[in-house]
Amino acid sequence: MTTHFITAEVDLESSPVKLQQAIEAELEKRGEPLRFSIASVDKERQTARVEAVVTMESAKE
Repeated sequence: MTTHFITAEVDLESSPVKLQQAIEAELEKRGEPLRFSIASVDKERQTARVEAVVTMESAKE
């Protein structure tokens, strides 16, 4: 298992609960989220930049 630092961009949602669900869904595409934080918000584009640490299964050789 390896850990990776990633960034992702997600659309802002109408409520904090929906935003958290959208972030978690996006991160799960890239691995198992350990932690995340919203690093910045672009009000014009209505997006949030998320920084996260995820774990991934290592490929067996």
